[in-house]
Amino acid sequence: MYKILEARYVGPDIKLFRIDAPRIARKRLPGQFIILRIDEHGERIPLTIADSNTDDGSITIIVQGIGKTTKQLNMLEAGNSILDVVGPLGTASHIENFGTAVSIGGGVGTAIAYPTAKALKDAGNHTISIIGGRSKEFVILEDEMNEICDETYPCTDDGSYGFHGFVTQKLQELIDGGTKIDLVLAIGPIPMMAAVAEVTRPLGIKTVVSLNPIMVDGTGMCGGCRAIVDGKTVFVCVDGPEFDAHVVDFKILAQRNNMYREQEHHSLEECNFEKMFAKGIENQKAEMEVSND
Repeated sequence: MYKILEARYVGPDIKLFRIDAPRIARKRLPGQFIILRIDEHGERIPLTIADSNTDDGSITIIVQGIGKTTKQLNMLEAGNSILDVVGPLGTASHIENFGTAVSIGGGVGTAIAYPTAKALKDAGNHTISIIGGRSKEFVILEDEMNEICDETYPCTDDGSYGFHGFVTQKLQELIDGGTKIDLVLAIGPIPMMAAVAEVTRPLGIKTVVSLNPIMVDGTGMCGGCRAIVDGKTVFVCVDGPEFDAHVVDFKILAQRNNMYREQEHHSLEECNFEKMFAKGIENQKAEMEVSND
């Protein structure tokens, strides 16, 4: 069992968990992930390790409640425990001094981009972060990104905060303004990552994306996380999760991720989340009100 040391909301149904996992904390590198199972009846879900602390032996994950399991996970509080936490898994991010490195996070993708952005800064890069959300409350980790980046640009689709527009539009604005970019890391929804790749492709800017396919065992055995990269089949859990954005087949990736939408919807309908989440929603509203004050 893995004890939850801290649990707090950082956005609408977006929750930060700090978990006691000393062995994972010691070995984890930027870009790697865990697979967890809440209880013996739960499904296995992959989540990127947003941060770790070797002093207290903790790892940090940030979870957006979308499906049944992530919503159940977001019901847990400090003092509760998670049955299984396996990791670190995946290939770590490639870090070197590229020059100017731009990290782009869409929604909860910012939590995935954060550890690699930090490592890029530590490697001597001039770091820029572009973090986006539908509206202000969905822009997360801005303070954390400010601490590790030379420039940070929050963006909102509705213009409620920061730059009014998509992260791709802000990236294009920087390019048009003469910023020489040597590396772009983009993490978020599949359409966003695909759009970033099309902005950088004509200029030959090295662009890396972290893929988010269906994943089960995290060891390459089940084949559930297959993706097409440069015309070849890869297993994202062991070959990735990071790949060259310009050779990823985003269309196939999106199709595979949509394969079980109907089953996922049915699973949600079977749960009486109205009662299950009554207390959780009250806690979330209270926490968000305190943070806004």
